Amino acid sequence: MTVTAGTTPNSAAAFEQHTPRVVLRAEIERLVAYRQGTAAPDDAFKLSSNENPYPPIPAIVAAIASSSVNRYPDGSAHAIRNLLAERHGVTIARVHVGAGSVAILAQLIQAAAAPGDEVIYAWRSFEAYPGLVTVAGATGIPVALQPDCTHDLDAMAASITAQTRLILVCSPNNPTGTIVTVENFAAFMVRVPPTVLVVLDEAYVEFVRDPESVRGMELLEKYPNLVVLRTFSKAYGLAGLRFGYAVGPEYVLDAARAVAIPLSVIEQAQRAAIAALENIDVLLERVERLCVLRDRVYTALIEQGWTVPKPQGNFVWLATGEHTASASEIFLRHGIVARALGSDGLRISIGEAESVDNLLAGAAEVVRTLPLGRSVAALD
Repeated sequence: MTVTAGTTPNSAAAFEQHTPRVVLRAEIERLVAYRQGTAAPDDAFKLSSNENPYPPIPAIVAAIASSSVNRYPDGSAHAIRNLLAERHGVTIARVHVGAGSVAILAQLIQAAAAPGDEVIYAWRSFEAYPGLVTVAGATGIPVALQPDCTHDLDAMAASITAQTRLILVCSPNNPTGTIVTVENFAAFMVRVPPTVLVVLDEAYVEFVRDPESVRGMELLEKYPNLVVLRTFSKAYGLAGLRFGYAVGPEYVLDAARAVAIPLSVIEQAQRAAIAALENIDVLLERVERLCVLRDRVYTALIEQGWTVPKPQGNFVWLATGEHTASASEIFLRHGIVARALGSDGLRISIGEAESVDNLLAGAAEVVRTLPLGRSVAALD
């Protein structure tokens, strides 16, 4: 709040109260901003943001250090887009990059959906989905997850109307960690009109070990209305640099590029992403270690009595329901900062190996002390 000379904060507040307000979009004023994972105290593990706990490898550090900051980045991101195109067997025009995959998702929604149009997504899924739809002026159509915390693709297909412009499918789903199978995705796509854009959000695909899981890059030629989203934030540990990409039809990505903020993918991010691809075996070995820890945590939770969806991302989901806030406090007392998602549950990232004992101790206390402390798979 700005206070003019000769006024006190209280008088300034009174002045503002009686001054006509600038007219803003009512739905934006009601919108709750995206909330980042809570910062961790010095003596706790931050497991609230699905970050990769490993520090950057030397090649990535060197790539960042060699970047200039007094010049604008390459707005076309030609070098990294060319590498990604070669990796996925597509032309460079079919690759688009953004400041995180969520930035590209925002662009796709803005390009496809206007006021009066509808965007379908599973719920609960990635927290940013409802807000991005609202910002575009479109109407969100959330479809409840199935009791096993997977996408209800039949219900999503049944929700398609003449106003549907875009459908979001998240696999593995954030926050439940469940996958969409290739068989179910194929049956779903048969029911989607070719004029409706389907965005398959695969932010955690590198952590998937289920052979039945859908793999979007393998389906791009089969479905001309499909765009696949990927990110370097999770598996490759570049969350702080914000780099994501999309692969899909050229004309759709041209529309996304048209609404993108120019020069938003900085040079450091582009160079770091190139270094990551050049050292991908090292980074994927780290992913494998995280998957081993994830499976260890999952097995231990089941042994404690939890009902937990089989995780395929770098996190586990505890559906603590109305006891979510109390459960979060218990975990914090054990040195674990978890992500509390309303009254649905807790998402806990797989982080440092040293955090596992604390995580499991907190989970054991929740089961022991809270009414209905055992997680249930179903979401209301």
